[in-house]
Amino acid sequence: MLTYESVDELVKSAEAGGETISAAVLRDQAESMDRSEQEVYEKMELDFTVMRSAVAEGMRKEQRSMSGLTGGEGYRMGEYAGNGQTLCGSLLSGAMTRALAVAGCNAAMGRIVAAPTAGSCGILPGCLLALCDDRGVSEHAAVMAMFTAGAFGLVMAKKASIAGAQGGCQAECGSAAAMAAAALVELMGGTPAQCADACAIAIASQLGLVCDPVAGLVEIPCIKRNASGVAIAFASADMALAGVAPKIPADECIDAMREVGDQLPSSLKETALGGLAATPTGLRLKEQVFGK
Repeated sequence: MLTYESVDELVKSAEAGGETISAAVLRDQAESMDRSEQEVYEKMELDFTVMRSAVAEGMRKEQRSMSGLTGGEGYRMGEYAGNGQTLCGSLLSGAMTRALAVAGCNAAMGRIVAAPTAGSCGILPGCLLALCDDRGVSEHAAVMAMFTAGAFGLVMAKKASIAGAQGGCQAECGSAAAMAAAALVELMGGTPAQCADACAIAIASQLGLVCDPVAGLVEIPCIKRNASGVAIAFASADMALAGVAPKIPADECIDAMREVGDQLPSSLKETALGGLAATPTGLRLKEQVFGK
């Protein structure tokens, strides 16, 4: 698989060809893998299908995690969103519902797409499926946007990290929100440069977010951070589409994310030794699952 050195490279490649980032990425990946564009597209289409199935699984009222600490978040959010009285409006609350459902499916050991990780698996599908179901965006357009999201993810993985154990949750939910924001901009007709702006804004909005899973499980606060990541992705995309500049370029934001991740203590990088995991309630929940 072809990787990319920078967001600037992605943008310039698309601009040079007068095309979307997704079109350029699909062509590049097909050439590097010695496959046809249709074959590569169909693999991504399968991933999209898995995302939709994960939403359905996570929406079950009786859905519970293996530990018993979480479950049913997607169902409860969906019930609330259905009353038409949400503060966020139907589109965002629907996206949050789907994100919670996918993250819940993951906690229950269901099948998900790591986008880019299992801990952040609900953000991208939450955003894409909400646009498909509530705004009439075609499945083809959503699948293509996944190539854009994936390309931004590849840059972040190469220049910084997408692992909570290395960079904190900014590297997981932060990267996922940035990927989703770029995809949303493309779906709404934004330019490649605006995709990069959305990515930068999303990263800046979660810079320094720690990874502090209670009891060492990808449940608390991870599931709810997927919903928060969706909100950040939508806000970042809207700002970029409005022409609100991030001021700090995406590549520099990614570099900053790496530097911040390197400076985080190990207690805040997936070890469950700090943050929410080390609170009295966090420790009590750990004892509830694993005993003394």
